[in-house]
Amino acid sequence: MKLKSATLRTFTTLHTWVGLVAGFALFVAFYAGAITVCHHELQVWQSPHAAGRPSQTLDDAQRLLDETLRRHPEARKHAGMLIPGDESPHSVIYWQDAKGVWQFATLDDPQGSTEPPQAALSELVNALHYSLGIPVAGTYLMGIVSLLYGVALFSGLVIHLPRLVQDLFALRPGRNLKRFWQDAHNVVGVLGLPMHLMFAVTGAMLCLLLVTMMVLNPLVYRGGLMAALPAAFDTAPVRPATQEAVRPGTLAMWHARSVEIALQQGEKGFEPAYLKLANAGDRNAVVEVTGESPGALGPLGAVALDANTGALLRTQLPGARDANHATLASAYALHFGEYGNAWVKLLYFLMGVGGAFLFYSGNLLWVESRRKRRQRQQGRAQINLARATVGVCIGLCVAVSAAFVATQWSEWLAQRRDVDVASAIGWVCFGTWGLCLLWSSTRTPVRAAQELLWLAALVTVLVPVAHGFATGWWFWKSAAAGQWGLFCIDAGALAMAFGFAALARATARRAVTGEPNSVWASGPAVS
Repeated sequence: MKLKSATLRTFTTLHTWVGLVAGFALFVAFYAGAITVCHHELQVWQSPHAAGRPSQTLDDAQRLLDETLRRHPEARKHAGMLIPGDESPHSVIYWQDAKGVWQFATLDDPQGSTEPPQAALSELVNALHYSLGIPVAGTYLMGIVSLLYGVALFSGLVIHLPRLVQDLFALRPGRNLKRFWQDAHNVVGVLGLPMHLMFAVTGAMLCLLLVTMMVLNPLVYRGGLMAALPAAFDTAPVRPATQEAVRPGTLAMWHARSVEIALQQGEKGFEPAYLKLANAGDRNAVVEVTGESPGALGPLGAVALDANTGALLRTQLPGARDANHATLASAYALHFGEYGNAWVKLLYFLMGVGGAFLFYSGNLLWVESRRKRRQRQQGRAQINLARATVGVCIGLCVAVSAAFVATQWSEWLAQRRDVDVASAIGWVCFGTWGLCLLWSSTRTPVRAAQELLWLAALVTVLVPVAHGFATGWWFWKSAAAGQWGLFCIDAGALAMAFGFAALARATARRAVTGEPNSVWASGPAVS
């Protein structure tokens, strides 16, 4: 396949500028997304005693449900609950209070609080991935970025399609570092193209779903979007309360009935994970039990029951969903790797780290391709982009590792005095990120890169150290006890620390032995 030179230049320009515009946000999304793969394991890692505590039973969860409905009448209108099991060994119940603020309660804290227990770190990482940590608007921003990401992928495919095989296997180390970085960028992009296309499509779908529905409201919903939302997202029908009190069903009954119904519909491994209860204690009470079915692309399915009698109201199970629920379940599972085993999680982690490298290396290539080769002083645009790349990308790596360390320190302190763990972690993360940005703006790019990479290595190696000191779960103890989630997080941090140190050494070598007329050379004049 042969493209005209003018067409190739157009797509190259499009690929370059779309990549630059969206690259910083995508680096954050991919780096945080790689960690989000271990979302459930992070909650156990954060808690000082979660790994050693026995799993709760349905009777324990029933006591929590009864106590919450007794203490908090507003929870009777609508409440959600994590069912003890493989995904969550300890039950948590949540509801909105009279002011519309979400409350979370456990058997250890039946009065409840505004923060979910042991979820501050996983929620922070997920917020970085999903919205860059920006409330509300950040989600829509990431939806737009996902669309730009798709444009960059399409234009990159057009550029490399004529020489796809050559680009796939071309990795030429040597003195020409720009060519090596270009080869590495191409190899990662070509090998990961199917996954990246999937990430772009599902990311845009999940972030812009509500916006799309609002646009289609006059045509599809005829102005009745709000009335249509429950049927679009939930399984249980909306039934108004009758104010007639009846004896409610039990959690054990809901659990058994949902498994029985799933089995009748061909889902042999259905395992209830959480439920939503509406109008508790009322004649029109409804419960929706959601669980996982192994072997399905979108493993999450739901069974809606009459909460008092256990009568079946509606189901949305794998293989028997409507188009809307099947699309949403598949998009979520594909985006977060919720459909496979530990090897799928490892693949998603590597794709996340590889994607972050893709956008980092893309910025480096832009800087190098516009280098003034015959003069020592480089342009302001190249220097500023190099500084921004170092501050945003490497600074984020430092900030996330600092948040991990702060998590263990905050949890340890919270056992001795009243500490808002979520706020402490957030301040440490975004404060550290801001300081890294400030530092990179005052240093030459090569010095800032070396210093922040060494800092990232140091802070990241402290992650398993802080975890070991705070909880006693050193990574070798976790491995011996079969706590592979804890082991993988600590061992992964050590591997990342080694990677940051290797990059710092490579950057130092580049500063001395590379092209002298470059922003990455030692001591270049800056404008």
